[in-house]
Amino acid sequence: MTRVAAVQMASGPNVHANLFEAARLIGRAAEAGARLVVLPENFALMGLTEWDKVEIREREGDGLIQGFLADQARRNRIWLVGGTVPLATDDDSKVRMASLLFDDTGEQRARYDKVHLFDVQLTESGEKYVESETIEPGNRVVVVDTPVGRLGMAVCYDLRFPELFRRMAGEGAEIIALPSAFTSVTGKAHWEVLVRARAIENLCYVVASAQGGYHANGRETHGDSMIVDPWGIVADRLPRGSGVVSAEIDRNRLSDIRRTFPVLSHRRIACDMTEGT
Repeated sequence: MTRVAAVQMASGPNVHANLFEAARLIGRAAEAGARLVVLPENFALMGLTEWDKVEIREREGDGLIQGFLADQARRNRIWLVGGTVPLATDDDSKVRMASLLFDDTGEQRARYDKVHLFDVQLTESGEKYVESETIEPGNRVVVVDTPVGRLGMAVCYDLRFPELFRRMAGEGAEIIALPSAFTSVTGKAHWEVLVRARAIENLCYVVASAQGGYHANGRETHGDSMIVDPWGIVADRLPRGSGVVSAEIDRNRLSDIRRTFPVLSHRRIACDMTEGT
């Protein structure tokens, strides 16, 4: 078995302060024996406006935030999922929100660009989000081999689109890394249900790392970072505040569940069926 960890933060508008806090929590996770650590969405910046992330965008392979992630992975000898990093696009007014995976030598091994953008208005709180104004969506499913297992990558709002996770399962994903920044309103209603559902229906572990607390921009995020096993059991969680959750990944247990309860091989879709059968 191998230990994994999810970091929970309440990031603000100061990149250096956020990186200092992230380093502290990554170190705590590594000291607890984690081989894979997942940072939350927007770990390096929760700006005062949606445009702040465009101002700190980096070219892939170069920049303060990416250098920090590579250094932390190498220094702590861990595989590190760097939440989301705003990476430059051909359009100077937009970024890709990229979840970057670094190995224990500090080498980037994978990049997943957030596919589903959070363009919603919440009537309960009056909050409005239009991520498409500043973010260009990704278009690739990413699953990569790691020492912990075969890792699928998703981000926050992706959680509401089960077909993405089923694609990852089809490509052999055993663990899903899910950096997030769910709002307080949507998190209370749906976060745990959705995280556990994605684990159950795909018979995989989900490492869900969240923002959790009050932010300088007036936003409140839900938190409740958790690690869920393939049977939907929450192995560890942190309801609020900064901290770390961790749990063991038992690939033998995962294999046994998939063998004795082979739901993934039972899947049929409408085009597979004919009338009267």
